[in-house]
Amino acid sequence: MTESVTTVDILLWVVLPYVTMAVFVTGLVWRYRYDKFGWTTRSSQIYEGRLIRIASPLFHVGILAVVIGHVIGLLIPEKWTDAANISEDMYHLMAVGIGLAAGACTLIGIALLIYRRRTNGPVFAATTKNDKTMYIFLVAAILLGLLTTLVGSGIVGDGYNYRDTVSPWFRSLFLLQPKPELMAESLPSFQVHAVAGMLVFLIWPFTRLVHAFSAPFGYVFRPYVVYRDRGPHDAGNRAPRRGWEKVG
Repeated sequence: MTESVTTVDILLWVVLPYVTMAVFVTGLVWRYRYDKFGWTTRSSQIYEGRLIRIASPLFHVGILAVVIGHVIGLLIPEKWTDAANISEDMYHLMAVGIGLAAGACTLIGIALLIYRRRTNGPVFAATTKNDKTMYIFLVAAILLGLLTTLVGSGIVGDGYNYRDTVSPWFRSLFLLQPKPELMAESLPSFQVHAVAGMLVFLIWPFTRLVHAFSAPFGYVFRPYVVYRDRGPHDAGNRAPRRGWEKVG
């Protein structure tokens, strides 16, 4: 480490990332083992379906694109894109275009979801303090992400190549050779966004966000649900009978 690295830099860019990873992994394992009934989205679609049909796809498609963009931008070294004959200008053009579109979809989606929760009585009544905290952290991370996209592209400011500092720092964490000096050299907007992102992952296992790691594989193999018609007569006025009734 260089002499320019301070104690704060070590806490933010070494200690906090590893604490976040540990809490994220152990929290998910703990939640799955001891709170399976709480591992749910707590869907409120039964209370309101018109607005959520617009807001939910916007948010989920947008956040998926954001995650894919972060994976590509942080994990793929610049020399790999150079080897693929992707110029720096082309890379940033694609990153900015896709990033802004994904960020806008995510922001509009979550804004509509929050509006729906605030204006619909039953949905608002089903909103917990945990949900409100989650929305605050998510909105902050999304807004800061859009800001870093604007700053990195040069739309705001002079532009900044985060693949010289932020990306190598991120990869160094997984190589167990952290380089906090790289993140310390990055722009403040990128630093704040990184901290906001880590805070989201810190609270992730303890919110409804855990449903992102659920997949309904069992739905494909479960037996069919059989419905039998009782006929045109009113079953409510008929005296109950013991045992099974003849079908057909």
